[in-house]
Amino acid sequence: MSTPTDERPTDKMPTLYLIDGSAYIYRAYHAVRGLANSSGLPTNATFGFTRMLIKLMADRHPSHVAMFFDAKGPTFRHERFADYKANRPPMPDDLVQQLPWIRKVTEAFNIPVFEMAGYEADDLIGTLAQQAEAHGFRVVMVTGDKDFMQLVTPDCTIWDPMKDKIIDCGHQRRVRAHARTDDRCHGVFR
Repeated sequence: MSTPTDERPTDKMPTLYLIDGSAYIYRAYHAVRGLANSSGLPTNATFGFTRMLIKLMADRHPSHVAMFFDAKGPTFRHERFADYKANRPPMPDDLVQQLPWIRKVTEAFNIPVFEMAGYEADDLIGTLAQQAEAHGFRVVMVTGDKDFMQLVTPDCTIWDPMKDKIIDCGHQRRVRAHARTDDRCHGVFR
């Protein structure tokens, strides 16, 4: 199992795991294909999503965890940018059928769910990560989304359980050392 490269004495800090449920639903859907129950109901995304939760619980034994889903409908970005995600296809019907079951799996794990109309899961995770860190928590954002790299601090890391990869300050320093320093990179790293 991987461990953060920027270890600090944080054994007294509680750790909060923030799961990007929306990202993992899609990831599981595309990673596992062709599964269905005896009634023909697709189960591939539900299976992959459940495996991710089992891995999280088995590897990390979190005492503080929350799940985040995108709320249905437009976000504040749609109001500002008419073409926001305009080219993204709608959610496939066989994935839509699995959403109630994925929510039941999350409920069975006794994980609180956060979603808010007008916001994506990413927005809520970023906000809660910063608030939790300010209140003395070590934060692990459970996602494969590299957009979260801008939130990495000594007490806020990313863990991708599908790849068993951690992005922490040590990783950020290595990336920064190899990054170009022209205008396209300014402001990407803290």
